Amino acid sequence: MDVYEAVTSRRAVRGFTDRPVPREALERVLSAAARAPSGSNLQPWRAYVVTGEPLAEIKKRAVGRLAAGDSWDEAEYEMYPPALKSPYHERRSAFGEQRYGALGIPREDMEARQRAASANWDCFGAPAALFCYIDRGMGRPQWSDVGMYLQTVMLLLRAERLHSCTQMAWAKFHRTVAAVLSPPEELVLFCGMSIGFECVTAGGDVRTGRAPLDETVTFVDGR
Repeated sequence: MDVYEAVTSRRAVRGFTDRPVPREALERVLSAAARAPSGSNLQPWRAYVVTGEPLAEIKKRAVGRLAAGDSWDEAEYEMYPPALKSPYHERRSAFGEQRYGALGIPREDMEARQRAASANWDCFGAPAALFCYIDRGMGRPQWSDVGMYLQTVMLLLRAERLHSCTQMAWAKFHRTVAAVLSPPEELVLFCGMSIGFECVTAGGDVRTGRAPLDETVTFVDGR
């Protein structure tokens, strides 16, 4: 797959088939993704790839907590600034409108929105998931390195004709994930990533827009 096609075809897919993801494909992707850049080659990421019974157990525990009305785990990092200024606030609002609009859920139907969001805990039906951790002692530059690693993983998944969806939502149930994976205490769960083959009949597909180039890029070339 051409690299431009991989970039433009990558999106957050929220509906997967139960078709197993070949272990060999995941190994190819993650071996190549290790080439992602990181400052001084620290490679600050630690990924757990989960399938089969362990993933089913994580899903079961998370869905059970949700059904019981359990509160989220204490936050280990701030997902968004408490007050998003313009234009970020507007972009986030537009995303919500596009996402729930594609599902036919009106803004005021908070119960339906919560039901849709709860699909996170089933990994949208995906048969494979990656849980990405970072050492607690790392700083902002290393968190950005993890972002570059995850993007590399997602683009390589497209080369394997696989789709994905990164989910910071899993950080809200980090204790549930840790109960199954037993990561070292020094690691912080940054996000999960659902991985699989897209279910084209799942509905609710949406390709969110992007800001025009002149809003995010400035060319300085003397013209």
